[in-house]
Amino acid sequence: MGTVFSFDVRGGEPAAVRAALQAAVAELHRVDEVFSTYRDDSQVSRLARGELTLGECDPEVAEVLELAAEAERVSDGWFSPRYRGRLDPTGIVKGWAAERAARRIAGAGAAGVSVNGGGDVQLLGVPGADRPWRVGVSDPLRPGALAAVVSAAGAAELAVATSGTVERGEHIVDPRTGRSAVTDLVAVTVVAPRLTWADCWATAAFAMGSRGALGWLESLPDAEALLVTAGDEVRCTGGLAAWLG
Repeated sequence: MGTVFSFDVRGGEPAAVRAALQAAVAELHRVDEVFSTYRDDSQVSRLARGELTLGECDPEVAEVLELAAEAERVSDGWFSPRYRGRLDPTGIVKGWAAERAARRIAGAGAAGVSVNGGGDVQLLGVPGADRPWRVGVSDPLRPGALAAVVSAAGAAELAVATSGTVERGEHIVDPRTGRSAVTDLVAVTVVAPRLTWADCWATAAFAMGSRGALGWLESLPDAEALLVTAGDEVRCTGGLAAWLG
């Protein structure tokens, strides 16, 4: 997946939680082996070349492709599981894998779990009594500063995902042209219960540009967003304020 994962786990029976954490880490490595487009021998690479059928792949491949197809439908094609015409579901894999890792650890009895995959975060439970998880959103135009702080107070699960060009350059592709997305945005942060979707929606919204993205994001259930333009204009969905603190 080409990124670093970090874990913050609170509470639970230590041995059970430790075993679940180790299993989650091992599973992330396996997911990379299966889905990496940088590995010629990965199942996704072999599937794209026609060397494997979908039925011959691990069941997770079909699961991810079904989720990607749903994201493509909901975003009217602005999210795509293809890159320049070639099968490439990596735009959904990282969020899906991080969310799944968090649920595995929570299922072992942890009271609070935070899994951070390359800056995108899945939060479950709470880190302590009367203390919610909080996630800082970097200001894309002011290095070291925060554009907002998201609080998970009152939510059993919450995810925060950001897509933009500041850290990774022009890596987001416009599915309709096959070229780098030309947009007035420098970053889109989406807050939603599940990181699988938050990550997809942030990517799709960035490709759309602010004019189309804000209205589309407003139409999504259980999703709020913060958009920052190259002109240093901040635009938010109507319900985002409820998650700031």
